[in-house]
Amino acid sequence: MEHVSYTHVAFGLLAMAIALGVLYVFKEPKTIPKSAGQVILEGYLNFIRQLLLENIGKEGLKYTTLIAALGLFIFFGNLFTLIPGFDAPTANLNTTLALALIVFIYYNWEGIRKHGVNYIKHFLGPIKWMAPFFFIIEVMSHLARPITLALRLFANMRGGSLILLVVTGLLISHWLTFIISPPVLWFLILIKILAIFIQTFVFMILSIIYLAGAVAEEAH
Repeated sequence: MEHVSYTHVAFGLLAMAIALGVLYVFKEPKTIPKSAGQVILEGYLNFIRQLLLENIGKEGLKYTTLIAALGLFIFFGNLFTLIPGFDAPTANLNTTLALALIVFIYYNWEGIRKHGVNYIKHFLGPIKWMAPFFFIIEVMSHLARPITLALRLFANMRGGSLILLVVTGLLISHWLTFIISPPVLWFLILIKILAIFIQTFVFMILSIIYLAGAVAEEAH
């Protein structure tokens, strides 16, 4: 019987605990921030609010909690990919698919909640006589969203982890190479850190775009 590992679940819970700990320790102050952590956290929240205002409007501010929570969990989950051998939650397809399904279910629920049966107009396109054709295309497009959202995050984090693991193993196993080529490892780490920020942002902005499309007043 094949052994099934659930270490990514443990690291996922750890990432969640870290995110909650950050929110508790550096919670948004009612007055002027007094620490660097509070400044960073408030800047992060203001950044999300600005994205929501630009893409949805004032109504979108109520989604700040969702987007902020997704961003923090994904960011701290991504950080585990910097440690070779760790089963980072965001480098596991089960975790990324679960996150993508949360976004998929939530934005469709918001669309139905706001528009009722008229939400279906978002799938019918601008030309009435082509509505059946547009409906099929739009349904397929929406069903593909959680898959592409999950695969994009998973592939980038898993791929980066494997490359970092292989390079680290090669450098350690060849002590001379490890001595003369540390810049190679540091360069890969910097690229990996950049990818962590980019992939976190991509997941957040796509979630906002999907929400914006669902609650938009006009049909696509």
